[in-house]
Amino acid sequence: MSVRKVRDALVLMGGFLALIWVLQIFNWADGYRLDVDYGILPHHVSHLPDIFVAPLLHFSWQHIEGNSIPLFVLGVLAAYRGIGRFLLVTLIATVVSGLAVWLFQGSNELTVGASGIIFAYFGYVLIRGFFDRNLLDIGIGIVAGLMYWTILQVAIPGTPGISWIGHLGGLCGGVLAAWLLRTRTPEGAASGGWSSGWTTGLDPHLGARLRSRFGGKAGGAGGKAGGAGGLRPYPPSAPPGRPAGNAHPASRAADDLIRELDDMGL
Repeated sequence: MSVRKVRDALVLMGGFLALIWVLQIFNWADGYRLDVDYGILPHHVSHLPDIFVAPLLHFSWQHIEGNSIPLFVLGVLAAYRGIGRFLLVTLIATVVSGLAVWLFQGSNELTVGASGIIFAYFGYVLIRGFFDRNLLDIGIGIVAGLMYWTILQVAIPGTPGISWIGHLGGLCGGVLAAWLLRTRTPEGAASGGWSSGWTTGLDPHLGARLRSRFGGKAGGAGGKAGGAGGLRPYPPSAPPGRPAGNAHPASRAADDLIRELDDMGL
């Protein structure tokens, strides 16, 4: 974790919320015509591309108000590891949730709203730490689960006025994204026992940076990477996101894309 990435996540989600609220104003002023034009209409090929637009639209002020806080909180928790990976999570979640609605929902039921994306971020944050073997992310996932476990009730079939298929599709999309974008075990760690490959999730150089900024001496006795326990930062030969040498080509391609987005400042 780094302060810069947390700041970037806050700015990104603040901008995302501003965007959907601006669209809501125009949508409301136009009698919610945007919902009709760009909502997901199942089984209609002409509305298939709308799976990318529908999450930005809402049916009412109550609808967008109910989505805004969980979208911001869960979005920040999903994005603080890096904007590049977060954008891929959002893309996977949008496609899976949107296709679930388009394929399996009633043909005359129009669907819009960010709820599917919210459920995707919830599923991603909840399970990411176990796939990445990251203790900090596991702790954050537990806290998020305790805070928002009640939202799972709207994914139960039969809830009136709610696209439970879209919510369930989003949840599955978030779990799928956590698996596809997981941090691969560094080379040589697989045979090192249960603790091999696990990290605390904290920046291993954070202490040295703080001591340097505030006039202290960097690199004290506690600044050595890899203590006596099994929890340690990534070894220099395998930084976060870099796959092992025997990783599947598709896995390496996803990790390369994430690193390129991070290098671009995303």
